[in-house]
Amino acid sequence: MDQPPLVSIILAYRNTVEYLPECLDSILDQTYPHWELIAVNDRSVDGADALLAEYAAKDPRIRTFNSPGERLNPALQEGQKHIQGTLLNRMDSDDRMPADKLEAMVHAWQAVGQGHVIAGGTEHFRDDGEVGPGFKRYDAWLNRVAKDGRHLEEIYTECVIPSHCWMMHVDDFFAVGGFTDIYPEDYDLTFRIYQHGLTIVGLDKVLHHWRDRSERISRTWEEYQDNRYFDLKLRYFLPIDRDPNRPLVLWGAGRNGKDMARLLLAQGETFSWVCDNPNKIGHNVYGVILEPLEAVCDLEHPQIMVVVASPHGKAAIRTQLAAWDKQVRQDFWFFA
Repeated sequence: MDQPPLVSIILAYRNTVEYLPECLDSILDQTYPHWELIAVNDRSVDGADALLAEYAAKDPRIRTFNSPGERLNPALQEGQKHIQGTLLNRMDSDDRMPADKLEAMVHAWQAVGQGHVIAGGTEHFRDDGEVGPGFKRYDAWLNRVAKDGRHLEEIYTECVIPSHCWMMHVDDFFAVGGFTDIYPEDYDLTFRIYQHGLTIVGLDKVLHHWRDRSERISRTWEEYQDNRYFDLKLRYFLPIDRDPNRPLVLWGAGRNGKDMARLLLAQGETFSWVCDNPNKIGHNVYGVILEPLEAVCDLEHPQIMVVVASPHGKAAIRTQLAAWDKQVRQDFWFFA
């Protein structure tokens, strides 16, 4: 009988001794026992490395290493050098795994095999009360994406593969380039998975408990402060989905529209710019005249970048585009 696949879990940690026991115990409590933990110390000074050494002394599945650099990506890159497993997962040192996380993901992966990435749902939590409405909306959105398999439809909206809630074959991981120097590292990896044509399989199940705290890097690092990541999105949209033989339309004239317009112009892109605000229509912004929405109908087979963020506004835009017989991923993409 074939041996169950070994899952390599890469965990980078820095000064999280307060949270590590809960994290490590959640890994030890997994119903799927065939895993190795590759724990990489990112220059902790709070005793987290000593705590990891204690756990490693008790369980040989845990191996510890030191990052040669500073910050997250060098630690992840160090971790990927030591993979011994067939399947790969990532974990953060202040989060928790549901007990059946690995079992559920391995089972789902075995049903489809290489060329597939398994992604599940998430749930944020805080030690001092409820998480804010923004994280609740983000969880709900991620879980709907996983449930309905809308990863490619929503890929330019936000990162559709939670950074610690995926599993893939290590050969697929290295084929797309592994962990790189680019931040945000999870979104960049997601785009490379998309670029290389791997199939994303969503599970309708919460498979990661994500701790919200004031010190988390998404709150404190400059690279994560503007979570729209328009420059990263455009870096992949232009070579993957942009057809230079079709006219390009930018939909939305608020802050998002202006920021995206500047990036498009810097890339040398020519585009039509539409909005529904009568006070802006006809104005010249950055050398582009804002036009009414109906201008879309005058263009032959346009590609439409929607940068409107409000849920109500996006729903109305979907309705309008459907009335014009426009198809998501063929004719339009949401970027906010």
